[in-house]
Amino acid sequence: MKVKTSITLSEDLLDEVDRAAGSESRSTFIEGVLRGFLRRRALNQEQDRDREILDRVAEALNEEAFDVLRYQTTWLEGVDEVPERSEG
Repeated sequence: MKVKTSITLSEDLLDEVDRAAGSESRSTFIEGVLRGFLRRRALNQEQDRDREILDRVAEALNEEAFDVLRYQTTWLEGVDEVPERSEG
């Protein structure tokens, strides 16, 4: 459902909106711009929350990764070359 509303914009901004909208109505153009802005804002907030979570656990994740690398390095010590796979 659409609701009629009124907003006050500076004249130069309204001119830009009209130019950008082209043949599209102001209302349709502004609604699309606002929807896009709100979608990006929600996505940015979600990414910020994800970044905060990763920052909190980064040290543990890095230590786990280093542990795996240490294990792989230890396991490969003394191996001069990788044996060839036999076909069959």
